[in-house]
Formats: sequence, structure tokens, C-alpha cells
Amino acid sequence: MERAPNQPYLVAPGKPAIPELPDFKMTSSQSSTLSARIERWPIAGSFTISRGAKTEAVTVVAEVRRGGRTGRGECVPYPRYSESPEATLAALQAMREPLSRGLDREALQTAMPPGAARNALDCALLDLEAKTRGQRVWDLLGRPAPGACVTAYTISLASPETMAAATAQVAHRPLLKIKLGGHGDGERIAAVRKAAPRSELIVDANEAWTSGNLEQNLAACAKAGVTLVEQPLPAGQDEALARIARPLAVCADESVHDRSSLDALRARYDAVNIKLDKTGGLTEALATADVARALGFQIMVGCMVATSLAMAPAMLLAREARFVDLDGPLLLARDRDGGLRYDGSLVYPPDAALWG
Repeated sequence: MERAPNQPYLVAPGKPAIPELPDFKMTSSQSSTLSARIERWPIAGSFTISRGAKTEAVTVVAEVRRGGRTGRGECVPYPRYSESPEATLAALQAMREPLSRGLDREALQTAMPPGAARNALDCALLDLEAKTRGQRVWDLLGRPAPGACVTAYTISLASPETMAAATAQVAHRPLLKIKLGGHGDGERIAAVRKAAPRSELIVDANEAWTSGNLEQNLAACAKAGVTLVEQPLPAGQDEALARIARPLAVCADESVHDRSSLDALRARYDAVNIKLDKTGGLTEALATADVARALGFQIMVGCMVATSLAMAPAMLLAREARFVDLDGPLLLARDRDGGLRYDGSLVYPPDAALWG
């Protein structure tokens, strides 16, 4: 398939059957039309975590049109949560009928479960609301305007030598996120620290540690001056975190999805990673962040590897987050046109033409 510069490969959507849906009684002036598509964006090199490597980011984009205006949202279906691009596309297409009958963002929160599909549609509806009212989305929601902030930059999982070499290339960045994977992680983090003596380091184990090596790996991270370790144990098997003296902050990722999952994590984690693809959109992400802060958690705002369209809504969470990890576009071979502005590790709020 031919494609223009700075554009993804597109996968034409199918036409799955639309199930029976509840009757949303809204006026015809509120009806909307929905289109959705799968996009494929090449990654610069490869992106490797404990679950494997990939060379492209597969995203799903939703566009909602009403009154001559179009709102957009982008999501990343994640196999870890039994999501696929095709199933996500079908879930979005199934919302065409309720949208045409006036489904709004508030009703969407119960019409679809949390996850990637609802994220794309929630963000598209927010973008459309902002365009319709002629407001920036943070004013619409009564939230502080986002400003430029420092984002982490990710170092993929590899041998200690390879990771050290990759780290040396970006050692000028103030915040690095290091992917670890279990056996040999002590050597990996020591090599990374030697290559970047001045950078703040956060670590993401992606559920790869065990109760048997947990304390040893945490001690190695503490020795290397790591600030935070993300999801060291598998979700649902993380009870050991409540039984040990944690030498540094531990952050939940796969263990936390929306605000309903927070209370059970209080004894195990010090921070939570809020991602829009997990919460099912910015609407729930903001509510989750509010509850998390009230419960005493530090906030991390994270992302999947995706374009600036997926990062833009998450910028509304960044102002009050202790850690911002919105480097998805920096890991791509190219971003979409009109993407976020990155100046080194500083990322700036989106222009209205991109989102919100």
C-alpha cells in the first residue's frame, strides 16, 4: 500500500454486525457519526520489554463528526489485557448506532468497559466538545492548563553492555526509564547507572520479578540510586510487596486500571501509573488521579508506544504527576503531522489542531 510521508500504513476497517443497543433518547442535533481505523507506525529500531520486542506501534484511531466538526482519539490495544486491534476496531464500530442516536461522553462511561476502545472514543468526544464550544479542553473540564514538563525516555531491555551503550547516547536526559526483565537485572541497572551518572532513573520490570528475587533486585536498584520501580511482580501475585520493607518507591502499573482498583493496593504500592488505555479514557483517568492522590499515592502518568494524538490528552494529568512518561512519539521512526513539540526531554501541551 502506498503512503504519503509522515503517514502510517492503514488497515481498512471491516463491517462487523452491530448488536442491539439501549435507546439513548437525545435530540437529533446531538447525533454524531463515527469512523475508526487501524494505523501502523514504525518504531525507530525496536522496543523490547520482558514480554518481547516489537518494531511497529499498532494504534486505533476514532473520529467522531457532528455539525461539521471532528473530534479524534487514539488508543493502543494491548495483548496483555486480551485486546487486539481488530477487536478494538469492532468495539468502536459497534458504537456507531448509539452515537447516531445521541450517546454522549457521560453515557459512554457505562456503555463501554474500561480499555483501549473506550479511551479512543472518550478522547474523541472530548476533542469534539472542545471544538464545538470553542474552548480548550482543560477549560471545558475546569482543570489547570498544562505546561511544559519533563518526560522520561525509555531504554529497552537488552544485555547490560547493550543497555549501557544505549544509555550513554541519552545520558544528557534528566529522566530515564529502564526496562528490566528478571535474571541479570542487578548487572543491567549497575551498567546503566555507570553510563548515566547524573540522570534520575526509574525502572519498569513489567511483572518479570518473582518473590524469590524481589528483595535482591530492589536492593540493586536502591544501590544504583533508582527513584522508583514499576510493577516488579505479576498483577494478582504482588502480595509480597506488603510484607517487606521497600527501600524505594514501588509503582503499580498492570495492577491498577481505574479508580475501583486503587483501595486494594494501598499496602503494596507507593505510586500508581495512570494510563488512558487502562482507564478507558481521560474522563476516568482524571477521576482515578483524584482518588489516588486522596489515598496518598504518588502519581505517574504513562503511555504505550503511540503517536502524539495518544499523548495529548494525558498532558492534562502531567501537571500534578510526580513522574511523566509520555515519550511514545520519541520512540517512533516518525510522528504524525502536527504532533506534540518535544525539546529534548521537555514536552509541550498540544495545539488545538492536534487535540483538545
